[in-house]
Amino acid sequence: MATHDATTTTLPLRDLGTGGLAVPAIGLGCMGMTGFYGARDEREALRTLERAIDLGATFWDTAAAYGPHTNEELLARVLTRHRAKVVVATKFGVTIDPATGRRSVDGSPATARRSCEASLRRLGTDHLDLYYPHRVDPAVPIEETVGAVAELVAEGKVRHLGLSEPGPDTIRRAHRVTPVAAVQIEYSLWTRDVAAAVLPVVRELGIGLVAYAPLGHGLLTGRYRSPDELPAADFRRSQPRYSAENFAANLRLADRLRELASSCGATPTQLAIAWLLHQGDDIVPLVGCTRVADLRENLAAIGLSLSSAQLAELVDTLPDAAGERYDAGGMRTVGL
Repeated sequence: MATHDATTTTLPLRDLGTGGLAVPAIGLGCMGMTGFYGARDEREALRTLERAIDLGATFWDTAAAYGPHTNEELLARVLTRHRAKVVVATKFGVTIDPATGRRSVDGSPATARRSCEASLRRLGTDHLDLYYPHRVDPAVPIEETVGAVAELVAEGKVRHLGLSEPGPDTIRRAHRVTPVAAVQIEYSLWTRDVAAAVLPVVRELGIGLVAYAPLGHGLLTGRYRSPDELPAADFRRSQPRYSAENFAANLRLADRLRELASSCGATPTQLAIAWLLHQGDDIVPLVGCTRVADLRENLAAIGLSLSSAQLAELVDTLPDAAGERYDAGGMRTVGL
């Protein structure tokens, strides 16, 4: 099957918000470079980051919770030599217990400031281009959390504020305190409902949408035929959509996507990313990647043009995903 080649395309820029934050149209999600998906290859991750510079994939997303901390440290090994070329986004306020996987959320102003200083140190930079509360803390008014980030913006340590997985009311309240450049939320061909309430709000307010997990944490690629193929330490083993009872149904979704991709002369990965790119110029897919080969395939989606009929067929013929997108604990942290 013919596929598009990333070496023949150029990544255009898209604006996040109205404050002058322009980023490549496809972002690079770096979480998997230091864990979450089982075994990791540090050397290949570094090669991927270097190649991303060459290909113009210079919108990098990380978080203090990834590792924890080791993801930011890994990026620094490449970032310090290319800082002027890269838009760096990181997140604060989530701690993950390595033994249980349980998350705790802290959106206090003190944590926002302390985490910023630590991320600056680990990343080897004097400013963060985009800084998100990783999740909304229900115990802390969002006005206090983003007010602390606004102070960091005034000090030049942060350039732009983002929000990760907020609800519509939280977005409005935060934006009244200080401009929000981007909302990061899971949005893909198997998670279409979460954008229904959020997308109209961010468009009304002039905020960009960073769409993470556009490949369904890998299931939409068709690479996995059974949850048993996942590494033992892979976080997806605990997620409902990869459970034994839901996987078979979701595999049918992936197989239908493969059929549609074949008719477009593309891979399922490229079609899934291209669908998001066609949802609006204010949307930036954030594609997780740990290998150079996957990076090239992902970026080539920019050259895939879809007709209105093809876009309609995707939505009309793909079944809904089976299962919640996170376990019960994870679902309690989204949409707040």
